Amino acid sequence: MAGVTDQPFRLLCRRLGAGLVVSEMVTSDQRLWNTRKSRQRLNHSGECEPRSVQIAGNDPQMMAQAARESVRLGAQIVDINMGCPAKKVCNKAAGSALLRDEPLVRDILQAVVEAVSVPVTVKIRTGWSPEQRNGVTIARIAEDCGIRAIAVHGRTRACAYKGAVEYDTIARIKQAVAIPVIANGDINSPADARAVIDYTGADGVMIGRGAHGRPWIFREINHYLRTGSTLCTIDLHEFQSILLEHLSSIHAFYGEYLGVRIARKHVAWYTNTQPGGSAFRREFVQLESAQAQCASAQQFCERLINNEDIAA
Repeated sequence: MAGVTDQPFRLLCRRLGAGLVVSEMVTSDQRLWNTRKSRQRLNHSGECEPRSVQIAGNDPQMMAQAARESVRLGAQIVDINMGCPAKKVCNKAAGSALLRDEPLVRDILQAVVEAVSVPVTVKIRTGWSPEQRNGVTIARIAEDCGIRAIAVHGRTRACAYKGAVEYDTIARIKQAVAIPVIANGDINSPADARAVIDYTGADGVMIGRGAHGRPWIFREINHYLRTGSTLCTIDLHEFQSILLEHLSSIHAFYGEYLGVRIARKHVAWYTNTQPGGSAFRREFVQLESAQAQCASAQQFCERLINNEDIAA
């Protein structure tokens, strides 16, 4: 979710019901923290508590120092990334590549837990590959090291985001440890969340791609888990309000040049299932100013509300 769960999106998700949001992954190599990208990812001003900051790397001492510095900058939870399947991360023996080296996993977790006084959590996958599925072992190591909660994406690194999610493996991990286990993977609706919790026994669910263009999914899941009933579909007036709020906050956070470019993917997700969305996106991606983007998005929403013919 790096490049997606930036501060504007995190704030919006929290407002719409997310119980906890986690920052974009930050490298443990502090020599790179002066880049624009890292500075923005380390900006937690105005965020709701508790603030969870995710770090990634493969050197225990560098990870420990990055954790200490993250806490100094405002982190109230330090999350360790051992789940990212991206080649550029795994090629540096970080993210889910760490799952191949259980002694190194233990060294990193111990170093980070000992370095900070705040809770430390970890995100993992079920293993490196179907032939190296060691999620239960990793979870037990995490618990032994003092990790306070573990989020599990139910696929191996080799599977990336393809194939069926291994809810059976998540269930085995939950049975193997006493710390909270958060289930992740292909949870795209309130009914999915209920089914996964019931099947795995997980203490909660983590939503990633299911929130793309649908930050209100957290509110819907909360309501369904609490009452067993489904909220009414979001109406077009609120859809417009959320989309325009998100768009404006992206422009404000990144500035016009970057904001215009980053906004394109978010607006594409919001409009993916709307009538006329394809034609709208073809025009929207060519806009070069924040003002033009806001005007275009507002016009699109108003045409939806007025039920005008905007088919491609």
